[in-house]
Amino acid sequence: MSLFDSTQLALETALRGSSMRQELLTNNLANINTPGYQRQDLDFHSALKSAQASGVNPTEVSFRPTTDPTRTVRADGSGLDADQEAATLAKNTLEYQALVQVMGARTMIMQVAMGVR
Repeated sequence: MSLFDSTQLALETALRGSSMRQELLTNNLANINTPGYQRQDLDFHSALKSAQASGVNPTEVSFRPTTDPTRTVRADGSGLDADQEAATLAKNTLEYQALVQVMGARTMIMQVAMGVR
């Protein structure tokens, strides 16, 4: 029997996906002035949702970054828009923080239930 239920495992996987996405988004911003750079992103929500719908253990979900080579936003061939990237990064940061808070609350509930808190 596992100490962690499917919700906790899904939260951990979502946290891993959000962290990976954060890294990709910050890399996009770091390359904002690189001619021809193509934007990378990660749709961890769909991957996790698909795994849950098919009964796959959330810990087995693997995430794959995507690029859209047909997306050109600037004259230098770059697929990046600084304002859009900053907004997407801020949204992902808030989501990451919310996941951490939910996981912390669940951990505290378990500690109280076990009488260690």
